[in-house]
Amino acid sequence: MTSSELWDHDTAERYDAEEAALSSAAFLRPTLDFLAELAGDGRALEFAIGTGRVGVPLRERGVPVTGIELSAHMAAVLRRKADEDTLPVVMGDMATTTAPGRFTLVYLVYNTISNLLTQDEQVECFRNAARHLEPGGRFVIELLVPPLRFLPPGQVAVPFDVSDGHLGFDTFDVVEQMLVSHHFTRDGDDGRYRRGNSRHRYAWPAELDLMARIAGLTLERRVADWDGAPFTQDSAKHVSVWRKPA
Repeated sequence: MTSSELWDHDTAERYDAEEAALSSAAFLRPTLDFLAELAGDGRALEFAIGTGRVGVPLRERGVPVTGIELSAHMAAVLRRKADEDTLPVVMGDMATTTAPGRFTLVYLVYNTISNLLTQDEQVECFRNAARHLEPGGRFVIELLVPPLRFLPPGQVAVPFDVSDGHLGFDTFDVVEQMLVSHHFTRDGDDGRYRRGNSRHRYAWPAELDLMARIAGLTLERRVADWDGAPFTQDSAKHVSVWRKPA
C-alpha cells in the first residue's frame, strides 16, 4: 500500500456532483481527443481511474480502457456507469499494482500523481507505467505547476477558489514539497459549510522528466493544457507525454 489517502464512501458519493463542471462533454472534449489520438488502435490504462470521469467517455469513444483504482468506494460509483466487461478495473495503488496485458497509452489526469506523498513512490509510478507500455507507447500526466511565485516571504497559503459555494486554498511546506488543499464547501441551503482537506506532494516538470528517465522513458511533448497550448513560464499546469523507446 502506498501513502495515498484512501477516498471514503461519502467522498466518493459526492465526487461526481462536485466535479460536474469538469465532466461535461464540452469540457472533456479536448482531453478525450488528446488521449484517443495517442491510444490509436491500442489499449489505454488509467491510473487512479476513480469514478470514471475520463475513462468511461474515452471507452465510449471506442478506446479499450482498463483502470487501476485504490478506493473501492470510487470504483463502486464507476460500476454504475460501466460493467467489468466494458471497463475492467484492478484494485490497488498506481505505483505497484499491475493490470493484465500491454498498452499503447497509460495516463494520469487531474494532478493525481501528487496523491503519492513520497518521491520514491512517484518514481515507482513511472516505472509501473513503463512496465505496462508496449514499445513506442506513451505515458501522459496532467499536473499543476506549483504556484510558489504567489508566496511572498513568510506566507504559506495560496487561494485557488473563492466563490459562494466553495472556498479553497493550498498551504505549502516548501522544504518537504508538500501541499495541503483546504476546502470549505457549502452544504445545503442553511448556511453551513463542510470542511475537508487532502495532502499532496508537488513535483516540478524537470523532476518528472528525471523520474521518466529513471523508468526508461523520454519526454516527447509538454503543453499547457489538453488543447495543445504552448507551455510557458506562466502556465498554471502542464500535460506531459513521455515515450517508451520502440
